[in-house]
Amino acid sequence: HVQLVESGGGSVQAGGSLTLSCVMSGYSSMYFMGWFRQAPGKKREGVSCIRWSADNTYYADSVKGRFTISHDNAKNTIYLQMDKLNAEDTAMYYCAVRPSPWVGSCLVDQPYNDWGQGTQVTVF
Repeated sequence: HVQLVESGGGSVQAGGSLTLSCVMSGYSSMYFMGWFRQAPGKKREGVSCIRWSADNTYYADSVKGRFTISHDNAKNTIYLQMDKLNAEDTAMYYCAVRPSPWVGSCLVDQPYNDWGQGTQVTVF
């Protein structure tokens, strides 16, 4: 039984920072882990993703230089450090996992098998 549990969301002033966490359980292997977000009335978009074994990281243009994705193998946890937040970052944030290899972008929905319940980030 796989499970993804996000935490760390909240309300923050523009210019502030938040760190999201996603604890993953039940996996024997992981290939890509990603963070996505969805604002009201908008499509879900890829924010950042990372290859578990190779530490390759990828970012949407809108967050490059402000967000940092990382993972802790021992804790089966991925993080999203978000700095210099602005109102456009307000959204529900989801983590996702693709356990098996994938050739192609990890910033799109298609490859991911499992999703967390989401954590809300509000920037005012």
